[in-house]
Amino acid sequence: MTQNLNRRLFLAGATVLAGAGAIPALAKRKAKVRPATGPWSGVRTMINSAVETKYVPGAGAAMGRGAGPATFITNGVLHVGSTVAVTPDTLWRCYSMTKPITGMAAMMLIEDGKLKMDQNIADLIPAFANPRVLIDGAKSLESRPSKTPITVRSLLTHTAGLGYAIITKGPLLGEYERLGLSPGVVSKKKLPGQGTPVPTAPSLAEFADRLASLPLIADPGVRWSYSVSLDLLGRVIEIASGMTFDAFVQKRILDPLGMTSTFWQVPLSEKGRMTSNYFASPFGKFELDPAADSIYYDKPAFPFGGSGLVTTMRDYDRFLAMIMGYGAVGQTSIMKEETVRAALTNLVHPETIMDGLVKGQGYGAGGRVTLVDVAGGAGAGTYGWGGAASTVAWVDPKRSLRASAWSQMMTRGEQPFSEDFKIAAYTGL
Repeated sequence: MTQNLNRRLFLAGATVLAGAGAIPALAKRKAKVRPATGPWSGVRTMINSAVETKYVPGAGAAMGRGAGPATFITNGVLHVGSTVAVTPDTLWRCYSMTKPITGMAAMMLIEDGKLKMDQNIADLIPAFANPRVLIDGAKSLESRPSKTPITVRSLLTHTAGLGYAIITKGPLLGEYERLGLSPGVVSKKKLPGQGTPVPTAPSLAEFADRLASLPLIADPGVRWSYSVSLDLLGRVIEIASGMTFDAFVQKRILDPLGMTSTFWQVPLSEKGRMTSNYFASPFGKFELDPAADSIYYDKPAFPFGGSGLVTTMRDYDRFLAMIMGYGAVGQTSIMKEETVRAALTNLVHPETIMDGLVKGQGYGAGGRVTLVDVAGGAGAGTYGWGGAASTVAWVDPKRSLRASAWSQMMTRGEQPFSEDFKIAAYTGL
């Protein structure tokens, strides 16, 4: 039995691209770390601090200017008790950092003319022809007809009115759990305080059909709400492309970019590069998903477009370099420049309520978009997202910066590692 994603373990992407200037959380820890010198000294010091204060056993970062070569910064080992050092080719669970890859895959199909931004997804999945909306979600599942359809745009931007087992409340949460609409797993272990999970829907097609049977939390386009929309988008992609979602991502993104160490299922031959994932709990760090017996060695129910990838900092930096190169890395081009520029814009309708993780921000194709320059931080037009296990990545075209940071520590929502990295990346830039 596998442990599904849940709200207590998986509040992902909460801090990337917010304002800079706070006191770094890890810097408050008692252990003293000697400041690093040389290029990206602030980032080096931050990565060293995360490891040397024993917050995580290993960590790394990839820093690049424009679409040029990356500088890889590493410290520590794959897991507690390991003697294998972290390298640019270490394998990390990137969880919600899968979402930008799914978003760009959908943009490719828009470029191909096989999807339209404001297309009703019922054109491809008839079960969504008549969506309904909760009247009072805190009390019941009573619903009314939706005023607007679910579109490709609303899936790309978390404005479709869909729920998420990690944040949805009330009777609707019970239905998500009953129907196995938890798009991802984190462990083979029975976790402290967690009941026996319901198996995830066995395929993307079944996941979509089950999801279509439930009411929405709001009319599409009305409110930004973190959701399973990028997972449902995987089903839209495979119908529009005529191939399975994971095959499309492999053919159009991973293979041409040379992302040879990015997996939905990690081959056992790569076990020696795998990290362990930890959960920061009141009783100390809990090894949530051990490298020796990771859930990622098992075939997933389906490729989770919102949380399913394991990758390396070298591979993910190739993806970021492609975005920074507006569709190209060197001589390899996988998207038109205008397609990438559209993906990095705020795709949310002006009247949509933006609150919570994106208050004061916009949202593009699977990633948050910074709307105005942040003093000492992200420039307007910065695009990216973070992952639940303390990973984060973005491209900042205005500052000519691409950056990603990697560790494996799930928390109860706070993201000190990602916060510190964001500050360090811009310090002295």
